[in-house]
Amino acid sequence: MLTERQRMILNAIVDDYIRSAEPVGSRSISKRGDVAYSAATIRNEMADLEELGFLEQPHTSAGRIPSIKGYRYYVDHLVKLGEVTERDLQTIRSFFAEKMNQLEHIIQHAAMILSNMTNYTSIVLGPETFTNTLKHFQLVPISEDAAVAIIVTNTGHVENRTVTIPPDIGMSDMERAANILNKKLADVPIARLKSKLYSEVGRELGRYIDGCEHLLDMLGDALSGEDEHRVFLSGTTNMLKQPEFKDVEKVKTLLDLLEETPTLMRMFASVPSGIQVRIGTENEHDAIASCSVITATYSIDGQSLGTIGILGPTRMDYGKVISLLDVLSKDMAVLLGRWYK
Repeated sequence: MLTERQRMILNAIVDDYIRSAEPVGSRSISKRGDVAYSAATIRNEMADLEELGFLEQPHTSAGRIPSIKGYRYYVDHLVKLGEVTERDLQTIRSFFAEKMNQLEHIIQHAAMILSNMTNYTSIVLGPETFTNTLKHFQLVPISEDAAVAIIVTNTGHVENRTVTIPPDIGMSDMERAANILNKKLADVPIARLKSKLYSEVGRELGRYIDGCEHLLDMLGDALSGEDEHRVFLSGTTNMLKQPEFKDVEKVKTLLDLLEETPTLMRMFASVPSGIQVRIGTENEHDAIASCSVITATYSIDGQSLGTIGILGPTRMDYGKVISLLDVLSKDMAVLLGRWYK
C-alpha cells in the first residue's frame, strides 16, 4: 500500500511524463506547486517507488519513468478525468447533428473525430459485429474446381463468394461440411465464425473425412472477408508522431497489426462492457506491448452494439481519453437508438 506522499509523487511523475515524454527528476517534481517536499525527500521516495516496481530508471543518473505497474496504479487510483472542453463537445455535437443515411458513415466519422481530438489511433467496431449472426450457409458448385459460398445472416443480408474446391473433394463431402457448419455455427456472430471454424467444425468433420484440412481451408476462405467493413480505423499514422516510436521496426510491427482485421476483431469484439484500460504488457499482442488500449462499449437497452477504442503510447493522457470515450460512447448509443427505430 502506498503512502499518501508516495501517491502524490507517483501522480506528479506520471502527469509530467505524459506531457514531456522525458524521464522525470526529483528537482522538477520539487518545483511543482502541488508537491511540498524537498528534492532529497522526493528522491528517496522515488527510489522506494522504483524498488516497489512503480517506476523505472531508463538510464543511470537519469530521472524515472512510470512502469506498467505504475501506470496501472495511476489509472485505478489516481487519474483525474479531464473535463471535455467546450470545443470538443461542439465537435461531438456537430457530428451527431449531421444527417447520415448510412450506418457505415456514422462509424467512419466517429473514428475520425476521435483520432483528431486525441492525436492517437482510433478503432471502432460497428454494430453489425455484434448483431449479425449466421442464419444459413450453403456451397453451390459452379464448375469442377469452383463453388459459390452463400452466407445468409439473421438480418437477411446475403454474401456470395467464389472459392476453389480442393482436389479429391466431392459433392457429398461439401454437403456434409455445409450441414455440419450450419449445425455448429448457426446463431454465432459473423465476427467469430472463422475463429470457431477449426475447433467446432473441424473436430466433427474429421470424424467423417480423412485429411479434411484442405476442405476446412476452403471453408475458411468462404468465411473470410466478412469483417473488413465492420472495423474502422483513423489516425493510424498518429503513432509516428510519438517519440516512443522512433524505432522503425517497432512502428512497422504495429502498423502490420493494424492491417490484420481478424486480429483486431478478436481484440475488440470480446472486451467487457463499459470503459476498460489495458496497459502495455496487459495487452495480448507483442506488437502493442508498449502501448495502451482504452475501450468503451456502446449499448441500446442492455444490448452491446459495438466498441470504440483508442490505441496510444503507455504515456497517453488517460484522463482526457477516458472522458472523451465516455461522452462519445453514450452519444453513439443515443444516435444509433434513433437510427434503428
